[in-house]
Amino acid sequence: MPSPALAAIAALPQADLKSIFTTDPDRLSKLVLTQGPIRFDWSKTHLTDDLMTGFLALADEQGFARRRDALFAGEAVNNTEGRAAEHPAERGEGNPDSVAHAKMLHNRMRGLIDAIEAGALGEIRHILHIGIGGSALGPDLIVDALDGDGVRYDVAIVSNVDGTALERAIEGFDPHATLIAIASKTFTTSETMLNAASAINWMVEGGVDDPYGRVVALTAAPDRAMEWGVDETRILPFAESVGGRYSLWSSIGFPAALALGWDAFESLLEGAAEMDRHFRLSDPAQNIPLIAAFADQYYARVLGCQTRAVFAYDERLALLPSYLQQLEMESNGKAVKLDGSPVDGPTAPITWGGVGTDAQHAVFQLLHQGTIITPVEFIAAIEPGHALDPAHHRALLVNCFAQGAALMRGKDNAADPARAYPGNRPSTTILMDDVTPHALGALIAFYEHRTFANAVLMGINPFDQFGVELGKEIAKSIESDGPTGFDPSTMALIEIALGAE
Repeated sequence: MPSPALAAIAALPQADLKSIFTTDPDRLSKLVLTQGPIRFDWSKTHLTDDLMTGFLALADEQGFARRRDALFAGEAVNNTEGRAAEHPAERGEGNPDSVAHAKMLHNRMRGLIDAIEAGALGEIRHILHIGIGGSALGPDLIVDALDGDGVRYDVAIVSNVDGTALERAIEGFDPHATLIAIASKTFTTSETMLNAASAINWMVEGGVDDPYGRVVALTAAPDRAMEWGVDETRILPFAESVGGRYSLWSSIGFPAALALGWDAFESLLEGAAEMDRHFRLSDPAQNIPLIAAFADQYYARVLGCQTRAVFAYDERLALLPSYLQQLEMESNGKAVKLDGSPVDGPTAPITWGGVGTDAQHAVFQLLHQGTIITPVEFIAAIEPGHALDPAHHRALLVNCFAQGAALMRGKDNAADPARAYPGNRPSTTILMDDVTPHALGALIAFYEHRTFANAVLMGINPFDQFGVELGKEIAKSIESDGPTGFDPSTMALIEIALGAE
């Protein structure tokens, strides 16, 4: 049954962005909010006072406050798997027992890092991190974004089972000076374990006497890691209640903590914790992740926008769109509600994007003049990540701000329709003071809570991910039982590429 509050929202007239600032002179004070080092600007979206009132009613109807409290209390908010989602506890916000357990595991990780820095594992110059999904995307984003702050090791992060990825990662690495981190929640992930076995073989072929002595396991299944050959002293566990795509705050963040230093990792955690406290304690009308979800819901569920574009106008955040693809689409790409009934409309849009001015010359034609309306998110930083001529950063920021203005304003041209811009196209701008560990932690936590808030407004579970399982099951059956019982197309592909059994 459709939500009464959502039906009331859908019945409201749509505002015209080109005149909205004239009719609402206080718009900036209501739709631009700052939390710590980040400014969030929704003033170029179609959110109005009436829509905000309607969405606040929807949040109340869907039990937002209750579900938010349950998240931080460590209750089983992941109802299909019967467990909590305790990534905030990794940052010090949540159930006290879970927070204490996370702190103990962080201390264990710091102890191992101190030992590595003291030379306990010999000379280490390179870190090879092997994982997939959240076990790779999070560390990759953090290391790539912050390596200008003095990364202390060569770091390569491998997720693709394609051997080319591993070969390229270890090119130039000395196996005698390499530490391998294997990240897998279950320590059974097939792609990760195949890459791990190949990395061990590379070490053996390189003459390393004890390759398993150079392995650190990051897992929620320490017994399986020990069975695989990793000594208990080099196993860094994390809680079963921490989901893969929410796990960079746990021992999955080990390569970032080692490469960037413990102070940087702690600052990352504290930035996230500040956003946790804002999300947990703020009034809904001033709650930044919730307001972001209001805009998301309006465009996806009311206006039927099937995609949302994210453009980082900062090279340090180049991997953020890829990170968000998994966070948002794997979390909220669902077809049923918490009670198993079908959803009453679209859920997560397709998240896509790119980097700054590169994207302007690739995809912005569609955004400005195409027939598909796409909400756009711009992310930038006031301080540059380089020491070159300030003209570089000024040009970057000018382009970022100009694109948002152009999407909203448009331009008439009756004489030449090919040069006309319809305008009235929405965008959000997220402006950071700088890309620091603290600010990046807050930004990622914002996206996590925004994803959760969207799920609450839709009545779905964002913490399971059964949609990824079927294809993996079929792949395993082909490996174990051979290609039998498939459709003619699949059978033909297997025969041509893999040979007849």
